Amino acid sequence: MAILTAPKGFSFTKAILTTSALMGATLLTAPSWASSHREAPAITEKPKVDASDFYMFRSYEQGRENYVTFIANYQPLQDAYGGPNYFTMDPDALYEIHVDNDGDAIEDITYSFQFDNNLVNGGNGVTLDIDGKTLPIPLRFVGPIGAGDTANLAETESYTIDVVTGDRRSGTRTPVGLTFTKPLDNVGSKTIPDYEAYALSNSANVTLPGCDTPGRVFVGQRKDAFAVNLGRIFDLVNLVPLEGSIEQSDDNNELADKNVTSIALEVPISCLVGDGNGVIGAWTTASLPQAQILDPIPNYEQPALQGGAYVQVSRLSAPLVNEVVIGLPFKDLFNGSEPKDDAQAADFVTNPTFPALIDILFRDALGAEDNIAPSNFPRTDLVAAFLTGVEGVNQQSIVTGSEMMRLNTGIAPTPRSEQSNLGVAGNDLAGFPNGRRPGDDVVDIALRVVMGALCHDIPVNGVPTNLGFCEPEDAPVGDQPFTDGAPVKATDLRGSFPYLNTPLAGDAGTGN
Repeated sequence: MAILTAPKGFSFTKAILTTSALMGATLLTAPSWASSHREAPAITEKPKVDASDFYMFRSYEQGRENYVTFIANYQPLQDAYGGPNYFTMDPDALYEIHVDNDGDAIEDITYSFQFDNNLVNGGNGVTLDIDGKTLPIPLRFVGPIGAGDTANLAETESYTIDVVTGDRRSGTRTPVGLTFTKPLDNVGSKTIPDYEAYALSNSANVTLPGCDTPGRVFVGQRKDAFAVNLGRIFDLVNLVPLEGSIEQSDDNNELADKNVTSIALEVPISCLVGDGNGVIGAWTTASLPQAQILDPIPNYEQPALQGGAYVQVSRLSAPLVNEVVIGLPFKDLFNGSEPKDDAQAADFVTNPTFPALIDILFRDALGAEDNIAPSNFPRTDLVAAFLTGVEGVNQQSIVTGSEMMRLNTGIAPTPRSEQSNLGVAGNDLAGFPNGRRPGDDVVDIALRVVMGALCHDIPVNGVPTNLGFCEPEDAPVGDQPFTDGAPVKATDLRGSFPYLNTPLAGDAGTGN
């Protein structure tokens, strides 16, 4: 596979440093692209390790302000009624959250999760005597389940956590030393009458290696918090994406009836920041053994033989990058790559194709006589916002062009009731792109920035200011209020760990 290179005559490093210098301490928003569901051809074949959304923010639950919460979502587009096996994690995979605390785009800390599924009763599950024959039932449960009462479960799902310092594979790996329980999915109210109490009884305190203060961990099914007009967007953007042309309505959120599996980990800030400037970068991955041989006589414990080194097959930080930024032939390569190698994808940021697609689809609808895509090439506005962080907000002490979520741990969290769903663009420094909270509406922000919002005056301390990347005439619709019509805000979601709402129940499709 060919390695991508920057445009002829373009210095990726020089552009990053030049753009960063222009940024100064300006507060603005970075382009992110919604959510990453089934984003690359190969990952569609491996739904258990498909990452969908990644959140990273200073905890805004009262009394937890000195912690960072990571939420890594996998297995998107879950139908609540999707039984009878529902959505267990892959016991052959490694699910990992990586943290770079100095800015070199190389992980300094990795939180590595590995899952294990077991049948009770000596590997037989729940059995019944049927006319003298003892036989296992075909289901994962035989009766009601509740907090502290799981005797009716035929299969249990558990996980362990290792903390790796240095390289994720060759660094120092320290087991947390505990085994945690992942609750059964929300199959319905007869099986689990009080799902939230049952699920959150499996939220646990955890003292991580390198941390003096305990954090918290929860892994389990949640209602998907992401809001996006998904079907219409990928139907050649089958809507006019402007305020006034489409109603802002929850009915436009086509993920409203979907669940997801969340890995939520709350970590003390003090054991994350290292020797950097307090800004951390992070991303999540999933990896599988390099070789798989299907067993012609499969059983529960061994449906296939796995072997070889772990190979990364999924990657996510800023959302939907792979869907609408990375070119189709390179999507699987991006999923298998690391941030330190992202210079290979420079073309897709400096010369993005997505604005050209918007022009093709909406030039006539917007009444434009000429190309509406920004014309400032290379797009140093996107390089600065998308790959380096914003100086004075979330730029790390070492500036390395790389696709990571970046969070300034020195900026205090905004209380849930006061959060702006436009994050930094809404004068809320604790929000996107300074990390990402579940209530940050990244779709509307992304549409506006990619169409050239930064070429127009941006309020800086209340004063309209051109940032120097480009001029208004370079982005003829950069001042337009682009939207997908699917709103989201923090008060729609829980205000405490693990922040995402109760998953929809399989029997009635309802949740809290």
